[in-house]
Amino acid sequence: MAKKSAIEKNERRRKLVARDAVKRAELKLIAADQNRPLEERFAARLKLAEMPRNGAKVRIRNRCEVTGRPRAYYRKLGISRIAMRDLGSAGLVPGLLKSSW
Repeated sequence: MAKKSAIEKNERRRKLVARDAVKRAELKLIAADQNRPLEERFAARLKLAEMPRNGAKVRIRNRCEVTGRPRAYYRKLGISRIAMRDLGSAGLVPGLLKSSW
């Protein structure tokens, strides 16, 4: 099980990303638009730099819904390989057969 602080930090980041997504997108469009004056694009870059870093989508870490584990994460299921093995052994994942020999 992952530390509760790491899981909570990631949840705070998700909320911040959701809150700032529209403003970030607008500023990025202004900064990338070659038809706008250089000063306006530069001002948009400065405003983007002033925003909190944790508001960027790339700062979110995919974590297992069951254990909070950050590695070996299956996006399709939203769980880690270890949680998937445990759930598969219990017969809770349809179509999954755990092999043993």
